[in-house]
Amino acid sequence: MKNSVAGDIAMKIAVLLVVGFIDVAPAWSQSADTILVNGKILTVDNQFSVREALAIREGKIMATGSSADVRKLAGPGTRVIDLQGRTAIPGLIDNHMHATRAAETFSTEVNWIGATSLAEGLDRIRQAAQRMKPNAWLVVVTPPATVEAFKEKRRPTQAELVAAAPNNPVYVQLGYGWVMMTPPALKALNINGDADLPANAKMEKDASGKPTGVVTSNIVTMFDKLPKPTFDEQVEGTKEFFRELNRLGLTGVVDPGGNNVLPQDYQALFKVWRDGQLTIRMAYSLNGMTPGSEFEEYKNYLAMMPMGFGDDMLHFNGIGERITWAMNGINGLASEADRQKYYDIVKWAADRGMTVTMHWGSDKNVDQLLTIFERVNKDVPIAPLRWTIAHLNNASPQSLQRMKALGMGWTVQDEMYNGGDQVLKQEGAEAARRMPPVETAKKIGVVVSAGTDAHRVSTYNPFTVLQWFLDGKTASGTQTRGPQDPETPSRADALRFYTMGSAWVAREDDRRGSLEAGKLADLAVLSKDYMTVPVEQIGSTVSLLTIVGGKVVYGAGPYAQLEEKRVRREGSD
Repeated sequence: MKNSVAGDIAMKIAVLLVVGFIDVAPAWSQSADTILVNGKILTVDNQFSVREALAIREGKIMATGSSADVRKLAGPGTRVIDLQGRTAIPGLIDNHMHATRAAETFSTEVNWIGATSLAEGLDRIRQAAQRMKPNAWLVVVTPPATVEAFKEKRRPTQAELVAAAPNNPVYVQLGYGWVMMTPPALKALNINGDADLPANAKMEKDASGKPTGVVTSNIVTMFDKLPKPTFDEQVEGTKEFFRELNRLGLTGVVDPGGNNVLPQDYQALFKVWRDGQLTIRMAYSLNGMTPGSEFEEYKNYLAMMPMGFGDDMLHFNGIGERITWAMNGINGLASEADRQKYYDIVKWAADRGMTVTMHWGSDKNVDQLLTIFERVNKDVPIAPLRWTIAHLNNASPQSLQRMKALGMGWTVQDEMYNGGDQVLKQEGAEAARRMPPVETAKKIGVVVSAGTDAHRVSTYNPFTVLQWFLDGKTASGTQTRGPQDPETPSRADALRFYTMGSAWVAREDDRRGSLEAGKLADLAVLSKDYMTVPVEQIGSTVSLLTIVGGKVVYGAGPYAQLEEKRVRREGSD
């Protein structure tokens, strides 16, 4: 018996000696399905280790190490991918993207993301009009971050939209406060004046009193008036949008619900999931829907939706970003009744182990929110539940300390990239320089994650956000802070926000977010070396190879032939 035990120990020691300093999972005796060699693999582990190679087996990372060592894990059927010195990173995870809504209409919209000029945006409308049938709607709700990103520094006129698409109704929405429609669009929606608009919305008129085609103020429900894509178009849009995210190195999204999203709007997403065709891991929340009836709706819709319900590709991640309408986007102090109702809902959620994420705009009135959370925490510790505040761009050290004491996280987006010019004008250079205070949060110990808030108010491109983290420049090129400013993160920190930080928000940092043995094999091979390329080139980086759970979901250039077509699971209906 002793000889047998000694022999087993000797065998294991021999294997370790052969493999060397390889980081390997327990399945060391089995061969890998895929290995990546000759690369610069940023593991984003606790030491931010860099490796040459990585092995994958059954959808998980089997080992990382040197190319020579990882090659020893190959068998006769192992696929070997030569990175030829390219950089690989953990798959990026957006902490706050309205992806379900964006995906639903992606195949039927005109996409302005990435357009650098108004002329380019108008040309995209012109090209879409040539492809589509007369009278088909041309809808733009995926603008650049701000018109400041356009060379012309302005919005389109109605005449320009008519010239680009004379035979189609055109609807262009920039953010949540401005819509331009052409005469055919206004006619199709039977809009003749303010009485035909949502409450508080206004039709803009020129000096002569003639409508310009612009509608301002409350336009959230304006979008709901547009013709909805067919279910098949929604399914196709979901697959197309997620492939677009894969092209940008994204393998995961945390979706906070949001405006214009009802339970029926998730059905296309669910079908793609049931069919085994998801290429993005989705953690989604249920948003407050009907003003005054939110609690009853939560109880109804979530009666059979326990926290975490789903699988590795899609799971329910709690409630938010709008818990109640009355506490959403407020500028002052909510009434005592509204705060009590909010408390009742989040306490109910805490009792059921649910994550809560809350949209909040300013530190000036965040005390009322944190006070509610502290009240809940006295009865139900919320630290294990991964509650977060989204946005809060001007978080004070005091607020961050309170969040740390509660075990909360902070989901940061590129608000200063989109609106930093306005902050400079209104609050001054010193205030703008510290927004968002991510390094202060890191020192305090608050988990920081990164994302976009796409796609109505921001680009969905993570590399745009990573570049902004590092150079502090707005979409117009204005510098709000520099590389040496205290709140400017390192490249490693920024990448950690977009990987491990966001995995924490999805309650899956033990399963993804870094390239370590035993974790899900989600990664992206980049067109540029993120760690050494000039900062101004980070925004133009794309993925050449994106892998989710060991499967190639996107390939370009030298890896185009590796892309796998996912087959529908039989009997999933």
